[in-house]
Amino acid sequence: MRPSRYGDAGQAFPIYITVVAGLLFLAFAYLAVGQAAANRNGAQTAADAAALAAAQETRDQLAGDWLEVVADPAKWEDILDGDTAVLDGCWRAHELAAQNDATAECTAAFGLPPGYNVDVVTNKTVGDSIVPGTEDKKSTASATAVIEPRCTFDLPGGGSDDGEGDGNDTLPLPQLTCGDTNWDPDPDEPTTLPHPEDLFDVHLAD
Repeated sequence: MRPSRYGDAGQAFPIYITVVAGLLFLAFAYLAVGQAAANRNGAQTAADAAALAAAQETRDQLAGDWLEVVADPAKWEDILDGDTAVLDGCWRAHELAAQNDATAECTAAFGLPPGYNVDVVTNKTVGDSIVPGTEDKKSTASATAVIEPRCTFDLPGGGSDDGEGDGNDTLPLPQLTCGDTNWDPDPDEPTTLPHPEDLFDVHLAD
């Protein structure tokens, strides 16, 4: 006597439904995990961009300060070492965080090298999913950016007066070595003056 085909099919159908339901549950769970990961990545991107923007603002200020005293190399060291940095660039962190749909908390990191610590919270939540409690959950991230000096120089000896003539003859300005590039600054020739990114390196701290 042959077993009934229809009986086997009837027994297999509930198993099929169970397997399909399990696979759908896993698919939705992976989707929820993916949504959360994407939100976290967005938060980290916002934090990195905000910290770098604040540090770049201060870097540009330091470079401008150096240009104002470029004819007086005795004043170079404190500026190029970052000692005179005024850490008021947090407004740029807030601006960049907003552009990345997040809210930032920014604090100055005093010391050498100077920099900024930034914590962000995304404006968007993870959203509805099968994982309870995610619908209102926001992502957070932190980043620190610092301003590192890139240049060295040697002050010329003997002062600024050659001791002859009317005392108005001055020694040439010292050469700046910034990374692998040498600069011979001439206040009257803009092409000889390094840019902010030549003078200072802005990067995320480890």
